[in-house]
Amino acid sequence: MLRKRIQKFTPYIIILLIYTVFGFLSYNDFFTDRGYSSDASSMIVKYGSKGTEVKTVQTKLKKWGYYKGTVDGVFGWRTRTAVIAFQKKHGLKADGIVGTATAKAIGLPVKTAAKATTRGTVRRSNELNTLAQAINGEARGEPYIGQVAVAAVILNRVDDPRFPNSIAGVIYQPGAFTAVADGQMYLTPNDSAHKAAQDALNGWDPSGGAMYYFNPAKATSKWIWSRPIIKIIGKHYFCK
Repeated sequence: MLRKRIQKFTPYIIILLIYTVFGFLSYNDFFTDRGYSSDASSMIVKYGSKGTEVKTVQTKLKKWGYYKGTVDGVFGWRTRTAVIAFQKKHGLKADGIVGTATAKAIGLPVKTAAKATTRGTVRRSNELNTLAQAINGEARGEPYIGQVAVAAVILNRVDDPRFPNSIAGVIYQPGAFTAVADGQMYLTPNDSAHKAAQDALNGWDPSGGAMYYFNPAKATSKWIWSRPIIKIIGKHYFCK
């Protein structure tokens, strides 16, 4: 009797197993096709992906002259070609896939199982301290929002292909900041400078996207006065 019952339900069991296996495969394919890695510690955006991450990639690559198409959030061949060109320029594996390394270089927040980073890369503690030193040297005595704005200008330059692609590279670029030239850079930064550095790294930009700033009472460069002024915070003029 038991054997007959088992034989009776065997076809249903087999069908159930088939649906389970194909359902699992379809689930994996769903996420793979949309650019999500099965590894929660990495993020992959590739041909066929759609969404906000793709728009961010397209926007940045368009700004830098790599991407000529429409910012539509669809990873097509134009986006892939632009990614490959960017990867070749920056010494990355030219596979047309925005994996973790390429995402960091582009400035795309890299997702992890716990959180998403800001300002495009994982900032090490020494980078935070270097940024705080620059704030302390350049904006000591300025209102707090002005200190954050100075940090934001440095980070805006990091994200711009016209400047070095690291915090230290931007700060120590010859002639870029007077605090480096006069030694103010090497003073121990105070708590306000550290907090301002962290706020800027977390994405706060009171400068409005400025690439430069100057103190009109001390500026000796005629060129800096030619830049469009977009914000005045404390004693600093912030400009494009």
